[in-house]
Amino acid sequence: MGGRLDGKVAVVTGGASGIGRATAELFVAEGAKVVAGDISDDLGAELADRCGEALTYQHADVTVEADIEALVTTAVERYGRLDVMFNNAGAGGDPAGIQEITQEGADRTLRLLATSVILGHRYAARQFVRQGTGGSIISTSSVAGLQGGQSTLGYTAAKHAVVGIVREATAQLAPLGIRSNAVAPGITMTGIMGPAFGVPRERDEEFKAFLATELADKQPIGRVGQPEDIAKAVLFLASDDAEWITGVVLPVDGGQTAISMGGWLAAAGQAGADFVAR
Repeated sequence: MGGRLDGKVAVVTGGASGIGRATAELFVAEGAKVVAGDISDDLGAELADRCGEALTYQHADVTVEADIEALVTTAVERYGRLDVMFNNAGAGGDPAGIQEITQEGADRTLRLLATSVILGHRYAARQFVRQGTGGSIISTSSVAGLQGGQSTLGYTAAKHAVVGIVREATAQLAPLGIRSNAVAPGITMTGIMGPAFGVPRERDEEFKAFLATELADKQPIGRVGQPEDIAKAVLFLASDDAEWITGVVLPVDGGQTAISMGGWLAAAGQAGADFVAR
């Protein structure tokens, strides 16, 4: 029985860890060839070893335009084509509030989380047009791209921008057979969580397990998300099962945005402080 991505080639940014890694591994399991880009070269090399010839790892900093273009070029040179672009790379960005944030901090955050998504669309769409085959672009937004009060100012602004990019991309690219959608993860246990609360990297796994327990009852569905939960939604949007779906921002959040969840961020902050103080 074939996989849902048999014969397809994908680029995944931020592919060495978290949501990107889970997605890259799932894509390979479903029959795709994958080029994974990241700045964490040790983790990327380990991922490539695990996946074998079906996955190529390449160092890529998505704040550098040439690195994004190079990922698409590598996909075509190594595997012959491109069918899926997953604009996923990111981090928490500048944590400053609206009265403290600087132009440099705001620019850096938007470049990482929003401008990179524009450029991912640019180079993927150009390749799709050259092939004449259409294609699927998926980008990672966040529940912070749907509501205020879910994260910091810079992250919230950037993730809202991703929603706008997807909608405008749909207007421009749908007539060319190119789909653009986004996932909006809720509380998901990735490597972004520890740094957001000042937890040392060596305690990251311990912190994620602690936070998952502390925040479970803050989620309507009774647990926090895992990278694999998001990867399954991305797989659907990448597959031909979603061939008539474009311009959608899909919350993958255990029901978080369906109800008022204004208290979760305060609860997370208190949990982080409690953990560090232990």
